[in-house]
Amino acid sequence: MRRALIVLCLMLIGGLTAQATEPLQRIKDLATFAGVRDNQIIGYGIVVGLPGTGDQTTQVPFTLQSIQNMLARQGLSPSAGNVQLKNVAAVMVTANLPPFVKPGQNIDVTVSSIGNAKSLRGGELLMTPLKGVDGQIYAVAQGSLIVGGLDASGKDGSRVTVNIPTAGRIPNGAIVERAVPTMMGGANAVYLDLNSPDFTTARNIEKAINQLMGAGVAEAVDGGTVRVRAPQDANQRVGFMSVLEDIQVAPGEGPAKVVVNARTGTVVIGQNVRIEAAAVSHGDLTVTVKENAQVSQPNPLAGGNTVVTLNSQIGVKEDKKRAFLFNPGVTLNDIVKAVNAVGASPSDLVAILEALKSAGALKAQLIVI
Repeated sequence: MRRALIVLCLMLIGGLTAQATEPLQRIKDLATFAGVRDNQIIGYGIVVGLPGTGDQTTQVPFTLQSIQNMLARQGLSPSAGNVQLKNVAAVMVTANLPPFVKPGQNIDVTVSSIGNAKSLRGGELLMTPLKGVDGQIYAVAQGSLIVGGLDASGKDGSRVTVNIPTAGRIPNGAIVERAVPTMMGGANAVYLDLNSPDFTTARNIEKAINQLMGAGVAEAVDGGTVRVRAPQDANQRVGFMSVLEDIQVAPGEGPAKVVVNARTGTVVIGQNVRIEAAAVSHGDLTVTVKENAQVSQPNPLAGGNTVVTLNSQIGVKEDKKRAFLFNPGVTLNDIVKAVNAVGASPSDLVAILEALKSAGALKAQLIVI
């Protein structure tokens, strides 16, 4: 009897949880396949053709050294003391190598100055090998830069800068020379890594896959990983993964959070935030001090001097903002309405939320970034 009652309670809880879940989402929006990932590559290069906005080689010696080494490989031997360059800049070139990319395909690259160049606008990146963390060359970049920033200066010292002129991009600016092996799971299974680890979401993914493909196909390893049995043949596995990523799943609700950006005053309140009964009164106190200068003029026969005296006036003004009451279990909509009713600014809202958290009335994580 007791066991049957426990089972009934679990069924009721499961039914309530299912009704409270969020709209269905595809597995491809909730998780990624383990092993299917980008790889970062980086290289050191030289940008030439700048209109006098390059590095000052007297202050950035490695730029001059790079040019000398490049010219030496071309059979030239420039004198180190006589070279004065203004149209060259030393840069770092970075890119992401997507999964399954093959040799001969093109990828975008980002070029950023590492010297004291004023602008890279109009520059041309010379052939730059891009290496991975293992030291192997995976791509070669070259081409004309697209720079969204602008830098202009006058002889009188005035200067105007728009956006960032010392960084740019080259669309399809690198040719892939080496492919990165991609391991899509083990011999008999693939693994789904959740973008936001959550036990409820992992459990729901397991249920949805087993319901469509049969019991025992999927197994939730932990709150962030789901193991799925998959065929070993490469062609069959690709088709299997295509079906797998389009399965609709009800994700679990995230934890209650309030995120505060202290620098910008931005406050984001999650939908699951709740507040216990609390009364809040928040007002502003303004103190003003005003000095009035008055002239003291003695009588003609008094023999005194004319002096200036200061008359200080101090005023205190306190805004009479009404207190507002939070009933137990109020929702996000109630919080926003109450704060807007008293005309609180973002900084005021931050102070109110911190006070509620300290009082134990805010049932959420308060995260300050």
